[in-house]
Amino acid sequence: PALSYTWIFNNNTLDLQEDSRRFVSQTTGNLYLAKVEPWDVGNYTCAVSSPQAQRRVWGPPTALTLRGDGVMGEYEPKIEVRFPETTYAAKGSSVRLECFALGK
Repeated sequence: PALSYTWIFNNNTLDLQEDSRRFVSQTTGNLYLAKVEPWDVGNYTCAVSSPQAQRRVWGPPTALTLRGDGVMGEYEPKIEVRFPETTYAAKGSSVRLECFALGK
């Protein structure tokens, strides 16, 4: 059954419809932030919904804090891809492939 992932930030549902910095993968449920800003600091909680089971489950809150020293290190650029070797789709159906560019 299809699952739906939602993220709650400081007890408010994140509205990511017009947010170019944050993205929720509907494949993995992961929350991606392109560039952390001071106003991103707080508690994040993932909620997973199953329409078929008519149930919603919340994970534990995860705190996001800024490092005081400002040092995070640099990461080599890479493309993060988790595609299966072959993806099948019926004619006229929709397929969603997710790809992320990471690094500095």
